[in-house]
Amino acid sequence: MTSSTNVIQVTNVSPSSTAEQMRTLFGFIGTIDELRLFPPDDSPLPVTSRVCFVKFHEPESVGVSQHLTNTVFVDRALIVVPFAEVNKAIAEPADV
Repeated sequence: MTSSTNVIQVTNVSPSSTAEQMRTLFGFIGTIDELRLFPPDDSPLPVTSRVCFVKFHEPESVGVSQHLTNTVFVDRALIVVPFAEVNKAIAEPADV
């Protein structure tokens, strides 16, 4: 099964998790091109949960990473879903 995206969204991430920990966890799945954790590690705001986006080099890694859903990481069960990248091309207006 081939995925149409290279990006996953990981929710229910523990506030004490770091970007480096997430990179280590998902680095076992495949080559990571980019990883973003929100709010960032250096955020002064108090957080109750975090969201992580991981862009893999290979789209096949998205399907494999979904098997980590419900895996308890630090103190939370992760939720991993494919994330559709927004097409940056401007759509032509439809004829009325």
